[in-house]
Amino acid sequence: MTWVKAAAAAAAVLLLLVVPVAVEGQTATRPEIVSLGFEGNESFADRNLRNAIITRQTDCRSFVVQPFCWVGADFALDRSFLNPRSFRDDFARVQLFYYIRGYRQARVDTILDRTEENRVRVTYRIDEGRPIRITELAVRGVDALEARARLDQDLPIGVGDPLDLTRLDFARDTITRRMRDRGYAHTDVLRNIDIDLERLEAQVEYDVYTGPLARFGEIRIEGNEEVSERVIRRMIPFEEGSVYSRELVFEAQRALYNLEIFRHAAVEEDLEHVPDSIVPLRVTVNEGNAHRVRTGAGWNSAECFTSEARWSSRNFQGGARRLVLRSAVANVGAHQLEDSICSGAGTGVYGDLNWSLSADFTQPFIFSPRNSLSASLFAERQSLQDVFVRQALGLNLSLTRHIGRGTPLSVFYRPQLARLEAAEVFFCTTFLVCDPEEIDVLQDFNLLSPVGVAFSRDRTDRAFSPTGGYTFLADLEHASRFTGSNFDYERLVVETTRFFGLTDDVVLAARLRGGRLWPGEFRGLGVGQNATERRIAHPQKRFYAGGANSVRGYAQNQLGPQVVSIDLEDLIFPVGDRPDPVCAPGQVADLSCDADPLGEDRFFFRPAGGANLVEGSAELRFPVWQPHLRGAAFVDFGQVWDSADDRSFSDVRVTPGLGLRYSTPIGPVRVDLAYRPRRTEQVPVITSGLRAFDPERDRPDDRIVDPDGQALDWVREDERLLLLDPRLTLTDEPGFSLRRLQLHFSIGQAF
Repeated sequence: MTWVKAAAAAAAVLLLLVVPVAVEGQTATRPEIVSLGFEGNESFADRNLRNAIITRQTDCRSFVVQPFCWVGADFALDRSFLNPRSFRDDFARVQLFYYIRGYRQARVDTILDRTEENRVRVTYRIDEGRPIRITELAVRGVDALEARARLDQDLPIGVGDPLDLTRLDFARDTITRRMRDRGYAHTDVLRNIDIDLERLEAQVEYDVYTGPLARFGEIRIEGNEEVSERVIRRMIPFEEGSVYSRELVFEAQRALYNLEIFRHAAVEEDLEHVPDSIVPLRVTVNEGNAHRVRTGAGWNSAECFTSEARWSSRNFQGGARRLVLRSAVANVGAHQLEDSICSGAGTGVYGDLNWSLSADFTQPFIFSPRNSLSASLFAERQSLQDVFVRQALGLNLSLTRHIGRGTPLSVFYRPQLARLEAAEVFFCTTFLVCDPEEIDVLQDFNLLSPVGVAFSRDRTDRAFSPTGGYTFLADLEHASRFTGSNFDYERLVVETTRFFGLTDDVVLAARLRGGRLWPGEFRGLGVGQNATERRIAHPQKRFYAGGANSVRGYAQNQLGPQVVSIDLEDLIFPVGDRPDPVCAPGQVADLSCDADPLGEDRFFFRPAGGANLVEGSAELRFPVWQPHLRGAAFVDFGQVWDSADDRSFSDVRVTPGLGLRYSTPIGPVRVDLAYRPRRTEQVPVITSGLRAFDPERDRPDDRIVDPDGQALDWVREDERLLLLDPRLTLTDEPGFSLRRLQLHFSIGQAF
């Protein structure tokens, strides 16, 4: 009867969780707060007022345990009780909240609705009244400076706004910062407010006391051992005697940190120096280890198990130059686990071991601390699942100038000698290059040598999981005979993200990305008539969508133009329960074979990519179990088109989903589950070549043999591909289907 005792114990525990009981801390004078609300607050949201007070209501700890909260399970609830002292103080806090923000006529009343269960509902009833509005805002004492650039432009408050004291303080700080960036290190700004309570109007005046125009004085360097003082001085974007600027001081500190050899770097000003027109500086640095070794390993659904090792020298040959030697492998265990946790890594040659070796060199100073030069020599074997396998030896050269905080502008040249494998289907379906000799030329070692320019801007508030700000990226490439490339093309990618902090813990993130590829001729293709006039793009430069960082309702690269391949035997011999083949050999040879009657499991799906891309996401990020576990609800959309004429917004696919993120020192570990819509599309079908048996050129043993052992008068040509004329129609069943769910596992936010 052991199971009976266990069932009884479980029932007892459940009864304790569900049945309301007296809660520790709950008394007649400290009832539990079951509801906290606001009425009449038209100008400010409830969440703003809740953040201004201490009193809280009993709430569910997380949406994960929401069902237990509905039945009153104590472990799932974060209970709050009425504290009379805090409640009285909160009344004043709400009143002060409105007073500071210009609502001097606001009146606050509180309602306590007690229940028989020694619980209470708290309501703040607010009559906001009319705010005092600013009718004049002036900046005095800087008339000469305002002629060059007005100090009152784009202030956080202006004429017509309520008299918000916090925003007035922000405006004063903004004016002070602008003056100090113009050389006036000792600027002081006084604020005067004249209020007409009868008319509810206010006049605001900022009196600016500039002090003398200051210049940088002596710059002392302390704490350096291996890094020479000369290297540190040249990273400082000003000299002794230059006009003072507070922003330049911050820029100097950022430049020193970016050298990566300093654990700590501080630039301190002596604003008490006499005379006050000179501002001496002390630069204090603390050097870290000049050499570092790092290793790591991980797993994700697209690359199976991965590993990486790095050795870096952060003061290579002096001058704070950096040299990084890096090696990495991916697809470890992909073949053994291709039917389970590594299904996204690919099969066959696509699941073979990927590797890369590189040596990266960085020169941090090129005529200016804002300029840097990077050079990277690499060799690698990489695969794009079900599209191609690439082996390459290349060099990346990049000259970067930081034109502002978080705003680099780069000019680059990226020559590489690359060879392709398993790209026959790609070239045959995408560019109608099905001749074996022509495909061999395209897959052989060719030069891909683009030059380009990249611009990015990062105004987010955090490196990982931003809660505010935006990013912008634009990348333009050009390749032609003048750059030493066998492939000619132009390629443009533009991407922007935006982050909105809705509350302290809830963030709305959005992303929009677009791309366009203009392919040119391939001069290395000398086989066939008018071969050089074909517009052929390297498959590496085409656009693909779908995956953990793209449209998550699809597997890696599976959104957009596709092609399917099928074994020749599945077309000309009976398969499964079918008594007859779907096509006669002659139908395959003349390309009229219709493969529609076969099931989808007989086909091998391959992405073809496209020349036009649009994709985007909207993601709501919220806490689940603080501080480590967070959740996300998202909607992704996107599509890839092969040509501009094919573009249609009706083709855009929308995939909603849910996800979890677990915070780690290297970024959030992310699991996303998304659902793709029903599809109805037609895709091209590729199979092996087939021709009639010719006794003069073929041996009898070359003939195809059917399952019954009978030789057919047809010869298979594996080196040649056939693109069938009837396309395969793909149609999902109506209604919900578990087959359309897509799971992704990775590290880092989706964007």
